[in-house]
Amino acid sequence: MTGQSAGGRKKSSSSSSVNIILILVLTWFGALAGGLVVLRVQGMISQEAFFLSLAAVALVAPLGLMLAWRTGEGSSALHRQQIHMRDLISAVETLVREGGLSEGAKRVIHRRDEREILRRAIEQDIADEDWDAAMVLVKELAERFGYRVDAEEFRARVERARLQTMDRNVVDELAGLDELIRRSAWPEAYAEAARIMRLYPESHRVDGLRARVDEARQRYRKDLERRFLLAAESEQLDTAVELLKELDQYLTPTEAAPFQEVARGVIGKHKENLGVRFKLAVQDHQWEDALAVGEQVMLEYPNTRMSQEVSELLPTLRERIEGQPRTAQGA
Repeated sequence: MTGQSAGGRKKSSSSSSVNIILILVLTWFGALAGGLVVLRVQGMISQEAFFLSLAAVALVAPLGLMLAWRTGEGSSALHRQQIHMRDLISAVETLVREGGLSEGAKRVIHRRDEREILRRAIEQDIADEDWDAAMVLVKELAERFGYRVDAEEFRARVERARLQTMDRNVVDELAGLDELIRRSAWPEAYAEAARIMRLYPESHRVDGLRARVDEARQRYRKDLERRFLLAAESEQLDTAVELLKELDQYLTPTEAAPFQEVARGVIGKHKENLGVRFKLAVQDHQWEDALAVGEQVMLEYPNTRMSQEVSELLPTLRERIEGQPRTAQGA
């Protein structure tokens, strides 16, 4: 009986505590709502802030009542619910307090949070190599929030990162240009040099880039001249003629004058050599070799008497080449 009586008193006491808390919560929310109405009537908060605050009270009130009801589960639960209630009350108070403030006042209150958000955004733009966007935010950090020291540090970082990235890009572009120079693709090399200079005018690496291509072209021409003279001297006629054809693309009439005598000698000997090879191939019945040499004569010396004589024999050579398989099959 004594135990039951004690249990009943404990349950009754818990129930009474819950009822008291519920009454207090309802009273607090009622007073808060009434205070909002008074502030609105007196014009101390805007209509938008008034309705926003009422909505917050309407949302928080049921939660507060539920938390109060659950306090009957034990003293530790009661303590936790009280903490939650204080957090909710603080949030509502903050909402009410800031509801009637101007946008400028709100920015002052939250400037530290906005500063950190802005700093993280600048860091992300630097990582993304979006330099223009980063500089816009740096300007915002200095002019809107007044953090000019931070802004200068970020500006220096952005500029340093931009220059480093640009330098890497220029080095890669110049590697492509060097490959064109190595292949003696001069028209493409000049066009690529102009493009790189347009893209990276601030880089010291593009200074005199066209002159760099000019110098490489001149070195290659000098090398062609040397190889041609060596081939002519050693009577490597086929090589000398090929080099002479290529060298002709680099020389002006004035520059070609010193090589004219050697060139005439090489061409004369080469043409004579082709004629001898053609005659020997015909005499030895090497029809395919004769046809190949004859076509070379007509291609390289089209306006000569030898070319005319060879052209008259080519149909006969082709007939004999076509007849060779049939003769072999008949045998």
